[in-house]
Amino acid sequence: MDWSIQETARLTGTTSRTLRHYDAIGLLSATYIAANGYRCYDEAALMRLQRIMLLKELGLPLARIAEVLDRSEDPIAALEQHVLSLGRERERIDRQIAAVTATITRLKAGEPLMAEEMFDGFDHREHEQEVTERWGAEAYRRSDEWWSALSNEQKTDWKSRVEALSRNWIAAAEAGAGPESDRCQDLARRHIEWLSAVPGTPANDPKGDLAGYVRGLGRMYVDDPRFGANYGGSAGAELVRDSLDHYLETHGL
Repeated sequence: MDWSIQETARLTGTTSRTLRHYDAIGLLSATYIAANGYRCYDEAALMRLQRIMLLKELGLPLARIAEVLDRSEDPIAALEQHVLSLGRERERIDRQIAAVTATITRLKAGEPLMAEEMFDGFDHREHEQEVTERWGAEAYRRSDEWWSALSNEQKTDWKSRVEALSRNWIAAAEAGAGPESDRCQDLARRHIEWLSAVPGTPANDPKGDLAGYVRGLGRMYVDDPRFGANYGGSAGAELVRDSLDHYLETHGL
């Protein structure tokens, strides 16, 4: 059985315009064009569309989705991996709900807060699959061991410093600071020091490609809205990228 573009849009909750866009960029081609000029999709196309929608839910941009789909030739294995990813995401969200609910309960009862409860589900494991795909299982293993070994106080301090760095970048962008300004170059220094402090990354490895790693992350901040949001959006992300590039160039890294 094949489905027209209108039927496909209705079944998936998307729009014909979105499907035509996917076709135009080579992400999802119609199986064939019917005599009436309508695009039609077969089961294989719908399965690819399902995977596209799943990856979008995980926050991946379309260009990244295309790379993931092109690397995987076995649709069943790929979907099984999606199920595992969704299960981990559901577990993480359930833990976050429980953590926030526990905080509310303690506040209402006037009881002291428990750090162990407050931050359950808010750690870096949500990016396990992406870290593994980009830099390998060993990189994730080392960073996971490092993070797990930190005390709750150390984790809270780390998150506070990261959030402060993000706020400083946003403030610099809002103030119109340029990448070459002292303000942004100091932020770039702090940013690279932060990246270099995480075991398992090329920035932490004395023999690693620090410059390539930092430049790649800078581009990712701009290309991926999930990360760009940490810096106030695309304009802030571009400032971070350009500032990091300038810092690397001026310091011969």
